[in-house]
Amino acid sequence: MFYHAVLMELKDADASFLARVREYEQRIRIELPYVRDYRFGPNVATRARQFSWAVLGAFSSPADHDRYQVSDVHQEMKAFMAPHIADLVVCDIDTAQEAPGHG
Repeated sequence: MFYHAVLMELKDADASFLARVREYEQRIRIELPYVRDYRFGPNVATRARQFSWAVLGAFSSPADHDRYQVSDVHQEMKAFMAPHIADLVVCDIDTAQEAPGHG
């Protein structure tokens, strides 16, 4: 399994902005059948340094993740969200390629 996580600090994220991002979330789940799961939501963690929002995606393989990255709907979502992102961190984990000493 391949997991993709984007933790974000958003600015100017009003109800209209959040509704549009949720539309993209739905479109990705509907239009990209190779995406196993895809979620956008608030980070509810209260420990350490938190980013307020997250996108979490699950894919069967790194190749499916690569297809998602270049898909039209993902590119549209990124372009729409970019002006509203103050900071972000990306984490990708490929469970088929665990590092030596892990797992």
